[in-house]
Parts: sequence; C-alpha cells; structure tokens
Amino acid sequence: MKSKSYTAPSASLSEKPLRLANTALVIRTKGPGFTEITLDIRNWLKDIGAFEGLLTVFIAHTSASLTIQENADPDVRKDLQDALGRLAPESQPYRHSAEGPDDMPAHIKALLTSVSLSIPVVDGRTALGTWQGVYVIEHRTRDHERRVELHFIGTCGMASAS
Repeated sequence: MKSKSYTAPSASLSEKPLRLANTALVIRTKGPGFTEITLDIRNWLKDIGAFEGLLTVFIAHTSASLTIQENADPDVRKDLQDALGRLAPESQPYRHSAEGPDDMPAHIKALLTSVSLSIPVVDGRTALGTWQGVYVIEHRTRDHERRVELHFIGTCGMASAS
C-alpha cells in the first residue's frame, strides 16, 4: 500500500492548511458478495491524521463496485445479492461472453451500483450512520484482487497553524 500526500497553503478561514492524501487498498474478494472495508478506511484516516474534509473511495474495476450499506444484519447483504442476481442473471444470452457467463452480468451489476463514493470526514471520523458500512461488491463468480483508491482532501489534526 503506497501513500502520497501534499499540503497546500491555507486559503480558507481554517487555521490548518488543506492536505491531500491518497493510497490504494488491495482487497481480496471471495467470489460474489460483499466485503466490508470500513475498518481499513478508518485506520488509514487515523494514520494520516485526517480531521475535517472529504474522502473519495473509488474502485478501479468494471465488474466490481462499492456501496454504503447496513452492516448489522448480514441478511440485508444476502437479499441485495439475490436482487442483483435477478436484475442481471447469468442465464441471459449476452453478446459479450468472451470472459465467461458471469462477466456481462457483473458489468450490469456494477452499472446499477457505484464505482465511487464520497464520504464526509468530521472530527477525524467518517460521517457514516450507526448501521452503515462501506463494502466492495464482487460481481464475478471467482476470487479477485480489487484495487480501491482512497483520496482525502481536508485538514489534518497534526497540521500546524500557519
């Protein structure tokens, strides 16, 4: 995991300068389903000292996606997976089939969900609700390594006033 950062001069009312930071997470999926990455995100924000700003989460794939969803009851994610399967079944005769019967349905599922999320960071924490978690949704039938880019812009607690 590599991380880059840049501190810009303060041009706002804030006493702390704006900071840009980014990193890439490599997420190993286990076939179709939801892999929670909330803790990975929180740990990275803590590592960079993020305080107030905006986090962008982006997945660099066309057959996997991202979502913010309930993290309390796993049945919610199972029902969502079933619903996506009904919306884009593998049994359809798709033109694009060179990579197997799960590929085109995976593209459709990624189209219906998201490849990027914007999450406010307030007081050093993601502004997620009590029952919300951030997930990679794997739409292919086998294991994959997925690259998720994190990009933060905002102030950091360790930044000194200028």
